[in-house]
Amino acid sequence: MSDIKCTVSECTYNSNLACNAPMIEIAHNNIDRASKSDQTKCETFKKK
Repeated sequence: MSDIKCTVSECTYNSNLACNAPMIEIAHNNIDRASKSDQTKCETFKKK
């Protein structure tokens, strides 16, 4: 998998600003079509 930067320190998969999740799922953030990054969200997030 590619290196994925993550600045969400509250996530279990964050390790020194890198995502160590075995799989990453990104979804729409309460809209039908995204046109910018804040319209998406990381579904892989798991609180520490």
